[in-house]
Amino acid sequence: MAEQNQNNKQAQEPDLNQIRKNKREKLANLQAAGKDPFQITKYDQTHHSVDAKESYIKLEGELLAGKDDLEYEAKREIMDAQPINVSIAGRIMLKRVMGKASFCNVSDLKGDVQVYVSRDALGDDPYAEFKKYDVGDIIGVKGYMFRTQKGEISVHATETVLLSKNLQPLPEKFHGLTNTDIRYRQRYTDLIMNPEVKDTFVKRSKIISSIRHYLDAQGFMEVETPMLVANAGGAAARPFQTHFNALDEDLNLRISLELYLKRLIVGGLERVYEIGRVFRNEGLDTRHNPEFTLMELYQAYTDYYGMMDLTENMFRHVAQEVLGTTTFNYGDLTLDFGKPFERMTMIDAVKKYAGVDFDEIADDAAAKAIAKEKNVEFEEHHKKGDILNLFFEEYVEEHLLQPTFIMDHPIEISPLTKKKPDKEGYVERFELFINGWEMCNAYSELNDPIDQRERFKAQDALADMGDEEANHTDEDFLNALEIGMAPTGGIGYGIDRLTMLLTDSPAIRDVLLFPTLKSTNQ
Repeated sequence: MAEQNQNNKQAQEPDLNQIRKNKREKLANLQAAGKDPFQITKYDQTHHSVDAKESYIKLEGELLAGKDDLEYEAKREIMDAQPINVSIAGRIMLKRVMGKASFCNVSDLKGDVQVYVSRDALGDDPYAEFKKYDVGDIIGVKGYMFRTQKGEISVHATETVLLSKNLQPLPEKFHGLTNTDIRYRQRYTDLIMNPEVKDTFVKRSKIISSIRHYLDAQGFMEVETPMLVANAGGAAARPFQTHFNALDEDLNLRISLELYLKRLIVGGLERVYEIGRVFRNEGLDTRHNPEFTLMELYQAYTDYYGMMDLTENMFRHVAQEVLGTTTFNYGDLTLDFGKPFERMTMIDAVKKYAGVDFDEIADDAAAKAIAKEKNVEFEEHHKKGDILNLFFEEYVEEHLLQPTFIMDHPIEISPLTKKKPDKEGYVERFELFINGWEMCNAYSELNDPIDQRERFKAQDALADMGDEEANHTDEDFLNALEIGMAPTGGIGYGIDRLTMLLTDSPAIRDVLLFPTLKSTNQ
């Protein structure tokens, strides 16, 4: 019985090889008839689907105001007297052939629209050609807008043209493309079959545009800095390495934008930012991809408080501009960017959620003792500041759901940050947390070249002990600081995580058009 059911199932499933063969035969016939769609170089598209429908609705409201009692044919006659002529182009997603008249749905960048195609309007031969079009084909349609008796705004086609022949069957319409691995590997198919995916990436583009608009209005200048660098500094991360054949030198892909942007502050460009890819040789999970989009900005003559104000205002601006509101949902969590963001020191946060006051911890030995007592794992080289950060990660991060600035980090984990003048061992740094995620990292930038050299020495020592994420001394950057850098505030933002929040996406792969995946032999 099981074997019979399996045979029945196989008999019902389409033969994909046969479908592909049929599509190629159709293409060969077109080419033999001198109608190769791949020879078409352009098509004059006057409207997208949504724009065409909105234009019709607007005109309909003007011409039929107060005429609700008219029959369909009378309304149609009024509308047809002032036709909205359109030329649309897109992919056939659904097709229904019914003798002398047919319908198809055409999808484009902004949405989809139904197209009514009749033999009377096209003529015998063009209509016969249309009937041979496949779902997945890209077509151009000229015609005029109308509303069907069932109420659907459609295009009444007067001309159709095949612009590109589909040779691979699309996934079955009603189940869509659900296999996540295929979705990520074949993002092009994912975008076709899942409109919400396209919407995510449209919003991503709007988020980046909104950030640019905000910063440009604040007098910032967008710049570009090298991706291939001799010294990959500015963050605690393991770089990807490569070899430059022409100069016979080993180079790294950048892990941060920081050190070159600070050089520009030294050069007198007082407000600069860059949005670009950085590369970190680390693992993959829902919030990490080895290449991701980072934005960093630096502003002379301000400090980390100035960066907090800028960040809060910018996040509020972006949410309002992209979503039309500052209150929105991420999963079951309602986030409110309209309220003032909370501000809390790292010590106060650990005291609140872990019950340990690091102001009362005398030294490294005492910090290690309390870590053992609380089962917080550490390494022997860790100091008091490192262990404070471990407590923060263990006890605090998960509680920071609404936007919260965590301020005043220990110096051990902040090699590029200016010291707090009133609190030894701590620096003027903050991180913004939302939904338990770190969203950005900011400093009052260290501009003392003597202090910076000592910090680099400490990082070099960690590297010598095998820490592959430690920074290395950058002599040219130190030279720049010796030339003189103004007091400066700086910050780095993870664009992908912000996009995840504003699009309600559960994983970073959902907001990267082409996420990093293990290669296959296919």
